Amino acid sequence: MEYQNRLCSHTSASQKQREWKPLEERSCTDIPWLIIFTLFCFGMAFIACFSVATGAGSRLISGYDSYGNTCGKNNNKIEGVELSGRDQTKNKYVFFLDPCNIDILNRKIRSMALCVSQCPDIELKTYDDVRRFALQNGSALCSYDIPLSKYKSHPELTTKCPKLPVPASKSLPIFNRCTPTDISCFTHFSTAAFVADNSTLQSVVAGVMASKEIIMGLCVLALVLSMILMVAIRYISVVLVWIITVLVVLVSIGGTGVLWWLYADHRMNLSDLTSTLTPQQQVATGNVQALLVYAIGATIFTVVLLLLMFFMRKRVALTIALFHVAGKVFIHLPLLTLQPFWTFLSLMLFWVSWLAVFLFLGTAGSPVQNEVTGLVEYRISGPLQYMVWYHAVGLIWISQFILACQQMTISGAVVTYYFTRNKSQLPLTPIISSMVRLARYHLGTVAKGSFIITLVEIPRLVLTYIHNQLKGKENACARCMLKACICCLWCLQKCLTYLNQNAYTATAINSTSFCTSARDAFAILVENALRVATINTVGDFVLFLGKVLVVSFTAFVGVLSLNYQRDYTVWVLPLLIVCLFAWLVAHCFLSVFEVVVDVLFLCFAVDTKHNDGSPGREFYMDKALMEFVEDSRKTAGQKRPEGVGDEREMKPMVS
Repeated sequence: MEYQNRLCSHTSASQKQREWKPLEERSCTDIPWLIIFTLFCFGMAFIACFSVATGAGSRLISGYDSYGNTCGKNNNKIEGVELSGRDQTKNKYVFFLDPCNIDILNRKIRSMALCVSQCPDIELKTYDDVRRFALQNGSALCSYDIPLSKYKSHPELTTKCPKLPVPASKSLPIFNRCTPTDISCFTHFSTAAFVADNSTLQSVVAGVMASKEIIMGLCVLALVLSMILMVAIRYISVVLVWIITVLVVLVSIGGTGVLWWLYADHRMNLSDLTSTLTPQQQVATGNVQALLVYAIGATIFTVVLLLLMFFMRKRVALTIALFHVAGKVFIHLPLLTLQPFWTFLSLMLFWVSWLAVFLFLGTAGSPVQNEVTGLVEYRISGPLQYMVWYHAVGLIWISQFILACQQMTISGAVVTYYFTRNKSQLPLTPIISSMVRLARYHLGTVAKGSFIITLVEIPRLVLTYIHNQLKGKENACARCMLKACICCLWCLQKCLTYLNQNAYTATAINSTSFCTSARDAFAILVENALRVATINTVGDFVLFLGKVLVVSFTAFVGVLSLNYQRDYTVWVLPLLIVCLFAWLVAHCFLSVFEVVVDVLFLCFAVDTKHNDGSPGREFYMDKALMEFVEDSRKTAGQKRPEGVGDEREMKPMVS
């Protein structure tokens, strides 16, 4: 009996020791959360079906006039609206009396709308031209209650007839709205965008149109550069990291020296002045005191920085090794470079469908007559308001779910790579295998992790919206509190996102639930806090410089290319478009690289915690990481373990 107890205790202890190992046989995790997320998606589908079934789609596509009539169909009478219920079968286009009167804040055109049979294709300068156009084409451009004979003498011409001159317009391909053909109509937008005058706006737009081929080519160049950088960074990481380290130290020491020199110089000049305090001397005294404070603060910062650099110099070597191994990962797993494409495509498809349903919901309300203008507007009321909020939460949760699926897929593939000693025995497509494991076992974990991010992001977005709406109205204290809350929520979201990423990696290793994985990952991160800090600071700065490199090179090639384009003189907007796209592309690709480095670090931490390189407890790590461990042991005076281990070797994920 005592032998059985010892055997059971030894077995339980062995199970605890074998906790961190990649499992071959997996089980489904966080099933209740998968059920909740599935029910939530059914709710989103119900809202989509309801918004389309209520007939709001016809109002969205065909448009409606200011009296509640849908263009292109026979309408029912709206109680209390005299000009509603008209047969607009022949009038298929929406015409705005003043299309340039744009409310930028509320993002809508502040103008009466009418259903017409034809958009004016020429400029109409007088009401005689408007009347002549109506007689020739049968398309009346004034309100329905104004007869053609009163187009010159009606007392409400300024409110119920188009503003002169009426610009030439044409209908949009799908949405039948008459849109002015001349871009100069939208000078309000140019004002909002800080464009000084109309001619500048026209020249900028002309520049974009004339250089569209160059812009497309430069965007492709940015894409290629980002993909090359992901692989090439393994070769330049050593030089790049140490250059950054030296530059930071030199700048800190140099800045501190300059501050002390300025303080000494100002103090000497102050001692040469007379003893009588003048306003000028008071300002000089304040400057000397401020320089002293700055110099002391810079000195403290430099000393702390130098101490950190000294004690963390070995951990900088770990960052270099991880970057080197990450480059190898992309060589062995080339499909990782396609992850941003699939994620972007999934997000775009979801966002387009979400926006379509949102627009359907926006026109699915009940017609309400405005008490001031007497015009009809469709407003959401009752249960529809809750549908809109439900739909808004769905935008955040499902978007975070898609991003989390990418993180889990990358984690699973990198874990497979790390814990497979013989890289020739890797699965044919580790990315596809990781996707299959995600879909089969871990969708619930991803749903739970993305929901936690959603819980933090919703109040942050609400507070941001309130802050924007109350600009200039709230007092300084309220503004400061709002900004502080928004900043705290943003920091919390970033911390949770990082913890979620490591929790997904722990799930990919152990097939444990989200909470268990997050707890285990957090414990590992706390044990390696200095290493985490080094990787997140040095590594993030290196990746930031990589993004700057892609943008700078793309902009340089853009300047050389646009120099041969003589059709226009304004280069600002084409270069801004190219640089923005280059930054977004570099961010997407290098974010994948960052995730790979984080996953490799957690695998490395688990590997060094449960293995020591002795027989039976061999490391799984790459040669570059092995060299880092050996150098650390030599520095610490430790010997390599010899002898037979306790056979706690972790199993690889692949069979």
